[in-house]
Amino acid sequence: QGIGYRILTSAQSAADFMIPGEMATVYTEMIVREDAISLVGFSTREERKMFNLLTSVSGVGTRVGINVLSSLPYERLGFLIASGDVKALTSAQGIGKKTAERIILELKDKIGSAEVTGGETTETSLNQGGSIQSDVTEALMTLGYTRSEAQAALSKLDLSHGSVEQAIRDALNRLMSR
Repeated sequence: QGIGYRILTSAQSAADFMIPGEMATVYTEMIVREDAISLVGFSTREERKMFNLLTSVSGVGTRVGINVLSSLPYERLGFLIASGDVKALTSAQGIGKKTAERIILELKDKIGSAEVTGGETTETSLNQGGSIQSDVTEALMTLGYTRSEAQAALSKLDLSHGSVEQAIRDALNRLMSR
């Protein structure tokens, strides 16, 4: 209807939204500051949650949070925080050693218990199918598919009885037959 919104997002989420004509769900957050009102959006709730955690750290604002999530996928970022890897965090644009140390100090307990361990999400609400789906999605993204393409292929598969390897094969067969 002629209305558009400027949404700040990470490179990972932007890649998920690149299919023209495809409907997309954007998980947004409105940031209200004295000098600006910004809208940030992500392709997954988990990435938005990681953004909110990052920006809760003093010295990490909206732009830095977006830059960090553009440099490091949120799953890996959670692992780096939980493991206390200052050097890897400083590889993200806008993060120096002191900021990386502050992020680890303030978020390590929050991340370690509920967010990420060993690079995989481990919330107790996830069942085996969710874990397989997450692993297969990441594998397909590593192969060059977007998150939305991977999730579309997985939505038509039964993941309850197979292994990750079998699910990847089935998803690749589905993607190649399109």
